[in-house]
Amino acid sequence: MLDKDRAVRHGAAVNGSAMVGRNVRRIRHERRLSLGGLAQAAGLAKQTLANLENGTGNPTIETLFAVARALDVGVTWLLTEWGTPVYVQRRRGRMDPERHRRVRTLDQTYGSGQVTTFVMELVDGRPEVLPALPTGALLHVFVVAGSVVAGPVGQETTVAEGDFIRFPGDLPHLFRCTSGRAVLHVVTTVPQVQQFASG
Repeated sequence: MLDKDRAVRHGAAVNGSAMVGRNVRRIRHERRLSLGGLAQAAGLAKQTLANLENGTGNPTIETLFAVARALDVGVTWLLTEWGTPVYVQRRRGRMDPERHRRVRTLDQTYGSGQVTTFVMELVDGRPEVLPALPTGALLHVFVVAGSVVAGPVGQETTVAEGDFIRFPGDLPHLFRCTSGRAVLHVVTTVPQVQQFASG
């Protein structure tokens, strides 16, 4: 089992500084802290924190723990993806050889939470707008057959057999079949870390 430092080092390497920066900025705004106020509370230079939020810094483990303490959150909150832009991988996605098989990686998400996987069958019809899921939820959709329009309302994308799309599920979203019949393999991920109240 990884000790705390190794776990954080692994998480930071995998998730990347851009995601950490997004999380620090989001939580700082929710805490109504200025950049200078958070830097002072964490014992960091303001420019160091600015670089971290912009995704251009290379934070040490000590820096991550200092920022997390100043924000009054666990360090894993900085290393969990809370929603991303829509991501599409077309069916030309590369198959990588792994010993006696070939594997096509569709996507990777980080952090802990609830994972639900299911197969959805759609027929031609009007789009059904589905309500937003809990904050931080993501939908990961692989088109097994047919074609659909899918995604957050206003950001819909057409995807066809063999395509993959990931999009935020914490916004109203829709699926609409455009091929008579479509079959989708859907995975929903919902982080189980307490979210801050909005406003």
